[in-house]
Amino acid sequence: MNAKHFFTHPAGIATGSIGATILWGSAYPTLKRSYEELGIDGTDWFEQFLFAGYRFTLAGLLIFLFMMVIREPLRYRQGSLKSIVSLGLVQTVLQYVFFYTGLAHSSGVFGSVIAGMISFFSMVLAYFTDSSERFTRNKVIGLILGIAGLLFLALPQAIRHGWNQAFGVGEWLLLAAALCAGLGNVLSKRAVTSYPVAYVNGYQMIVGGMALIIVGGLVDGFMPFHWTPAAIVLLVYSAIISSAGFIVWNYVMKYNSVGSTASYLFLTPVYGVILSALFLNETIGIAVIASLTAVCAGIIIINRRADQKQGVANSVRVR
Repeated sequence: MNAKHFFTHPAGIATGSIGATILWGSAYPTLKRSYEELGIDGTDWFEQFLFAGYRFTLAGLLIFLFMMVIREPLRYRQGSLKSIVSLGLVQTVLQYVFFYTGLAHSSGVFGSVIAGMISFFSMVLAYFTDSSERFTRNKVIGLILGIAGLLFLALPQAIRHGWNQAFGVGEWLLLAAALCAGLGNVLSKRAVTSYPVAYVNGYQMIVGGMALIIVGGLVDGFMPFHWTPAAIVLLVYSAIISSAGFIVWNYVMKYNSVGSTASYLFLTPVYGVILSALFLNETIGIAVIASLTAVCAGIIIINRRADQKQGVANSVRVR
């Protein structure tokens, strides 16, 4: 069975999407543990960038190793520089500058739920940049539920301090990261239709990772960390999260529309919340449960077969 046949089959789409979101969901407790192990606190912004640079450069090298195993050439593909640089800037540098800084000022549970907004941003941006994308009734309802989940998460803080203080700086930075991730999905969709998935992801991670290393290293030095065995394991696993997650996810997106696959990203916060609670001993309160319930309901509605039929009907309409 070739990649196209597998990733266009409903079982293949579900397997690839769920596998990627489990990996990404595990990123939240992994990174929080990494910060603890390396002594990185919320004020160590450039150390956060440096760790992110190590992570993505290693992830890119792991993808290159994968390419060598499957005998895919590593050589530069003519005309791909613009796609690689733009993806490296948006999907690696900007997204993870916001993400790493935001996560240092927020909990793994909150960060996981906010990641569900990547679906919203992906669908909206795809609608405005791809004429083949359509908003169906089920997609709109699902997205509304996803937004409601975010509001449920903010409700306790809003009751105590007012809506203007419902989210702190960490949550706003994580939302900015979700916006960059959504834009990155749109850019990835375009890039992988012209170039191999592994090639695009490997080079954009190397470019983005090296940029983060330079930014962090020029300020705090290039070797500020004391690498314990646990810290090394966490770094390697975080690199595997990125390399394996992005390859699988972009294979799914290569053969399917952004609008139809982005809804699976709502699963990331579910896995992130569960894993953060298990490994970070973070509390799952009523607000988090209500938020996840809304998010899960959105996933179910967006992926109902009726939505697919409606999408076919809507695709013949002129916007």
